[in-house]
Amino acid sequence: MDHIGSTSVPGLPAKDVIDVQITVEDDEAIEIVATSLATKSWRRIVRVDRDHQVPGLPTAAAEWRKALFVEPEGERRVNVHIRVQGRSNQRYALLFRDYLRSHADAAEAYARVKRELAVLAPDVGVYADAKDPVCDLIYFAAEAWAKDRHWAP
Repeated sequence: MDHIGSTSVPGLPAKDVIDVQITVEDDEAIEIVATSLATKSWRRIVRVDRDHQVPGLPTAAAEWRKALFVEPEGERRVNVHIRVQGRSNQRYALLFRDYLRSHADAAEAYARVKRELAVLAPDVGVYADAKDPVCDLIYFAAEAWAKDRHWAP
């Protein structure tokens, strides 16, 4: 389990929601963990079953598959993303976080985008859709950085 998302990068503006990623071995394990969370009153967001596809990365639907859960009613806000080890979306979340932690200027530029988008697009879905291409640009820079450093999740 890894802390991901904006709250995982010190100083980055974020909603008061913790994002975590649970990495599993395969698609069957996604459902095993999902069943376990559901029995503990975690709520599955059925309409979200994959991440956006990043240009230039694999196009197979499996590369972007995930399960998304939110906290039990009345608990602190948490998003739990369950993704498969080694798939594009699993790597993306970790590399994006690590790159921003290591590049204060990129994190500050991203913070500006987030602040301005929050004003322009108060709807969470519109905000997320508008932010995705910016995140992808950061991700491409992160891949180059990772290659130079032999980064591995």
